[in-house]
Amino acid sequence: MDNRTLLWLLIRLAVLGFIFLVFFLKVVVLLWLRPRKIQDHFSKQGIRGPPYKFFIGNVKELMCLTLRASSQPITPFSHNILPRVLSFYHHWKKIYGATFLVWFGSTVRLTVADPDLIREIFASKSDFYEKNEAHPLIKQLEGDGLLSLKGEKWARHRKIINPAFHMENLKLMVPVVAGRVSEMLDRWSDISQQEGREIEVSDWFQNLTEDVITRTAFGSSYEDGKAIFGLQNQQMLLAADAFRKVFIPGYRFLPTRNNLKSWKLDKEIKQSLIKLTDLRRDNLSQEIADENRPKDLLGLMIQASAKEGRASSLHHHPSQSLPTSITYSDIVEECKSFFFAGKQTTSNLMTWTTVLLAMHPHWQVLARDEVLRVCGSGEVPTKDDIVKLKTLSMIVNESLRLYPPTVATIRRAKVDVELGGYKVPRGTELLIPILAVHHDKAIWGNDANEFNPARFADGVARAAKHPMAFVPFGLGVRTCIGQNLAVLQAKLTMAMILQRFSFRLGSSYQHAPTVLMMLYPQHGAPIVFDRLDHKDRRL
Repeated sequence: MDNRTLLWLLIRLAVLGFIFLVFFLKVVVLLWLRPRKIQDHFSKQGIRGPPYKFFIGNVKELMCLTLRASSQPITPFSHNILPRVLSFYHHWKKIYGATFLVWFGSTVRLTVADPDLIREIFASKSDFYEKNEAHPLIKQLEGDGLLSLKGEKWARHRKIINPAFHMENLKLMVPVVAGRVSEMLDRWSDISQQEGREIEVSDWFQNLTEDVITRTAFGSSYEDGKAIFGLQNQQMLLAADAFRKVFIPGYRFLPTRNNLKSWKLDKEIKQSLIKLTDLRRDNLSQEIADENRPKDLLGLMIQASAKEGRASSLHHHPSQSLPTSITYSDIVEECKSFFFAGKQTTSNLMTWTTVLLAMHPHWQVLARDEVLRVCGSGEVPTKDDIVKLKTLSMIVNESLRLYPPTVATIRRAKVDVELGGYKVPRGTELLIPILAVHHDKAIWGNDANEFNPARFADGVARAAKHPMAFVPFGLGVRTCIGQNLAVLQAKLTMAMILQRFSFRLGSSYQHAPTVLMMLYPQHGAPIVFDRLDHKDRRL
């Protein structure tokens, strides 16, 4: 080997050594020095938490606490579900207080359960916080729509879609929704003829909600939309399977059998939505002329896209840039977002409300008396009837309090910010344990873990000692856009069930609330329904 070759070899080795050293130092800073610095920063303010462990953070303890808590159902039945559902928060709160640090790998999260601080995050200082990036698997499912958009694009999409979720527009859908519920209950009547036969209501409610959500999203293109959401259902099953396994960074990019299936489904969903959008665009003028037709998400997005297209062609000047328009991709992503979030939220709300009324027959009787008084026993409830069902509203709110669909939410500080006297560095993630806030005895009283709808008799704002203590759909500008639809469908469905049946928990029911993206019953919700025989009691 001559001197020149040896020199080049030494230079290459030196460059590689330098690259390795830089990489090593970055890893040390990211996975060791930075976490220690963050811990020291919060420790000086009196905020502690379980100690950070290199690379894995507190993940090992988190998994152990979760597995231990979810291994057995709650016996005897109790609504004190925090130790089971958010076991890590319940455990570490007793050691470090309600505000503490927890490490998800090298990512730090500050738990915030004080309603005054929650108000700052969601309302008075909301400009300083943003929604964090979702897990890649969830991002694929929920789409790049309202759930994940930020800034001007989020505001523009929200403004376009809002009319679909105005209560007056949703009320136009009541007859259609009632028809689907009636078909479901007819089938329940046939099943309930077999004495003691249990009906797994969570599965039925998922199918019902999928039906309603599809109509709200696609309107007159319902049948084509239903086929598309069938594809997304398959995608959700693949994602749920992946969540049960250990997460390996980059694994979702490997051409595994499940990943290949998921990629194929995603491509089919996008192609089908584009085809459907073209068909709706051709028939849009006829739909706009019909004022009695409920507005749907797809129609509103297409209209907005058409308006922006006309505006840009009329006012565009070569020296000006075109406004950001509603694209096919935007429409696809919004439809995906709506289906993913809407279906799970509404079906779980109806499931838990049914379980609670089955557990508490006294409130079931009170709710039924109200429904029969307002709606009668043989009449389908109207949009005006639903508004009058005050007791049922209280029951639905109490269900959302005890069993909120989303048990926790996360925000990230966009800048260095002061939160209730604490100095929070930019990039810190804030974990708001909604379930813990809803079950806090200091806020709700000593009966916080009991089913007591009467606490909502004077409305939501006066139900607790703090007006920000009830946050099942979030707060502020990013409040869930579909909450009116979820509550309306739940009330209508429950009213029609109460008209026809009395019901109780099946003998196989196990009380095991758990989380897989949303709060759901781990072993299902088997219910026994008995048909009622009564005369019309409309007063």
